[in-house]
Amino acid sequence: MDKFVIRGLNKLSGRISVSGSKNAALPIISAALLTEDDVILSNIPHLKDINTMIKLLEDLGCSCIEKNNNLHINCKDVKSTVAKYELVKTMRASVLVLGPLSSRFGKATVSMPGGCAIGVRPVNLHINALKSMGADVAIKKGYVVVKSERLKASEIYFDIPTVTGTENVIMMAVLADGETVINNAAKEPEIVDLVNMLLKMGADIEGAGGSVIKVRGVEKLHGCEYRVMNDRIEAGTFMCVALSTKSSFEIDNVPINAMDAIFEKFKESGGTIQILSDKLISVSADTVKPVNITTSVYPGFPTDMQAQFMAALSLSNGTSVINETIFENRFQHVAELNRMNADIIVSGNEAVVKGVKNLYGAKVMATDLRASASLVVAALAACGTSEIRRIYHLDRGYERLEYKLSKIGADIRRVKQ
Repeated sequence: MDKFVIRGLNKLSGRISVSGSKNAALPIISAALLTEDDVILSNIPHLKDINTMIKLLEDLGCSCIEKNNNLHINCKDVKSTVAKYELVKTMRASVLVLGPLSSRFGKATVSMPGGCAIGVRPVNLHINALKSMGADVAIKKGYVVVKSERLKASEIYFDIPTVTGTENVIMMAVLADGETVINNAAKEPEIVDLVNMLLKMGADIEGAGGSVIKVRGVEKLHGCEYRVMNDRIEAGTFMCVALSTKSSFEIDNVPINAMDAIFEKFKESGGTIQILSDKLISVSADTVKPVNITTSVYPGFPTDMQAQFMAALSLSNGTSVINETIFENRFQHVAELNRMNADIIVSGNEAVVKGVKNLYGAKVMATDLRASASLVVAALAACGTSEIRRIYHLDRGYERLEYKLSKIGADIRRVKQ
């Protein structure tokens, strides 16, 4: 098991680059199941979650060939429609194969993903959508078992916007009979990215990025080549690094049009942004100001950025209040930040962050993906040396993070325990 050893207080400069988006790549890889033709994807990040999704497709009988950041997928000879517990248990996004398997093959057996460290994310919305589209759905021995003829179009209404639910229903509907209408759909840029890829495959979809999405089913989809969008959460994490370390550097491959809420809070927190091109920005900070943050569905402030901003705001010149409205257990990083001299008090879904003059290096433990990132943000700004353990969480969503940060002057090493 690896750990990070970080010596803080280095001023950072130069240029750091953002990788392809994990949250966009996972449903896009799953969508390759919808056709027997070749799907060639570029800008795929090398991450643990991506490897899990590839293994899942290979276990179903798909051919997946990786080269550099490209992925060549062929799902012509699918031999199984069973997504096994051993693979699904390691990554909740594995449930994204439920839609394309049900849509193309009329059957699917997918392990229930269960809960996770940051909170429960139930799949009942996915199941209800399948039932409304005419599928016979049962829960047997921890698996969602789907049987159906060709799925039939339906009007779907989500009580709450759900990203994976919206993505799954879109993939269910692209080959269904008739027009499916998804109401109260999630609006995330990653959903738009999936739809753009499906359009290249011959799907008939309109409304992505809005609250109502219409999908008119087609008889067949064909292969395509597609470049996955860049990762807005990784870009936001680098911005928090600039804020906490009071540094100035450039960030390349930024999906600028998808980052309004993150940009706004960064500027409120004392940072400055200069847009140099359609994907290159310069960020800097010489102070950290307190701000209030409430997480929300897109286009609101993303829950995936809450922990990183909290780490930076620990060094503000006042008091910030952060409300977490998406997940019920997403403050697990607070105890570890407090070990580094942060002053954070949690009450329910609210965290009060009183800025301190200095953070201090400590031995800390990551509890989930974004918590890991927050500890890196804090350690880079702390006096002394920090050890961050269980960074396998971080490897799920950040590609070669220590290498990238080292290139702009961070003193960060990966060490085998």
